[in-house]
Amino acid sequence: MQDIKNKIEAVLFTIGRHVDLDELSQLTGMASKGSLSDAMKSLVEDYKKKEGSLEITEDNGKFKLNIKKDYLYLTTQLLDQTEFDKPTQETLALIAYKQPVMQSEVIKIRGNTAYDHVKKLKEMEFIGSEKSGRTRLLKTTPKFYDYFDVVGEELKQKLENIQNEEKTS
Repeated sequence: MQDIKNKIEAVLFTIGRHVDLDELSQLTGMASKGSLSDAMKSLVEDYKKKEGSLEITEDNGKFKLNIKKDYLYLTTQLLDQTEFDKPTQETLALIAYKQPVMQSEVIKIRGNTAYDHVKKLKEMEFIGSEKSGRTRLLKTTPKFYDYFDVVGEELKQKLENIQNEEKTS
C-alpha cells in the first residue's frame, strides 16, 4: 500500500489542484479504485498525524495537497516577491472581478500601463482575449483558476466581500 500512497502523493504534489479518484486512477496507473480509495484515506490520516506544514484537503470528493493555513503567510510573502508586480496583480484582479470585460474599460480604470499588464498576463496564459469591435474582450483562463485554486463564482463573491469591507472602513 505504501507504493500506492507514494504515487498519490507524487501526483498531488505535481498537479497542484483538486483531483478526484477517477483522475487519480488515470494519473497513477491504478485501475483498482478500491485500493486507490483505501490508500487515499490512509494518506489523509498520515498527513493529519504529521506535525508538518502540509495537509491533504478534500472538497466534494476531490483531493489536493495544500499548505496548512498556519503557514500560508510564508508563501504569500514569497508570491508577492515573484511572478507579478503589484500593478499587474491589480490589473488581473480587476479582470477577474469584472469579466468578461472590455480591454478599453480596463485601460480607462488602470491607465495606459495596463496594456503591458494585459500583454504579460496573456503571455503567461492567465487571461484570454478575443476581438470585439475596436477593442478586445478579456477573461480569465482555466490556468488562472488552477493556479489560484478558486472557482469562478467563489472568487467573484470573495472580491465583492473585499470591496464591501473597504467601503465600510
